[in-house]
Amino acid sequence: MIDKLESVFIAFREAEAKLLRELQRKQQEFHYEVRKGKVHFSVEANVLQKGFLKRLSLFVRDAPLLVLLTTPLIWFCALPIVFLDAIITIYQTVCFPIYGIPKVRRADFILLDRHRLTYLNLIEKLNCQYCAYANGIFAYVTEVAARTEQYWCPIKHALRMKGIHSRYQYFFDYGDAKSYRTRIEQVRRDFKDLETKQP
Repeated sequence: MIDKLESVFIAFREAEAKLLRELQRKQQEFHYEVRKGKVHFSVEANVLQKGFLKRLSLFVRDAPLLVLLTTPLIWFCALPIVFLDAIITIYQTVCFPIYGIPKVRRADFILLDRHRLTYLNLIEKLNCQYCAYANGIFAYVTEVAARTEQYWCPIKHALRMKGIHSRYQYFFDYGDAKSYRTRIEQVRRDFKDLETKQP
């Protein structure tokens, strides 16, 4: 029998599938397709997009002064993000084989495709690439941490969480001491659901 929490996760996966179908519909609407991991727009779509390109001089002129002044701080954050990327990659490369945890494919989280949008100027493209990289790294780190937590402490929280990660559904209920003690070794090594997702 499926418990209530499991049914919520099933509904969540169904919603993800529905979202994917909607994204595929958008490909048709905006005249692009993805081939071999790259986005390809039709010639007509590229011409249409270029009509919405905002020249750099106008882009800088129209930017609020406070936005221009805070931009260096935003870009300074790239340093710790790159450092985090390197540390987490080294961590999982060294530790995950020892623990028997499947490695997270970094490329599944860092998607740099917005530079193909011809309606973005150079500054917008750089900003978009930076945001995609930073948010991709945070998602990648979250998945590495989720798999680590499943190995070391797969227990759900009693307190309400703002968001949950991909492994949370496999964790023990808070306060279920018997299951924790009798099944901990099984749960900390149960990544079978990832086998079908690995390339």
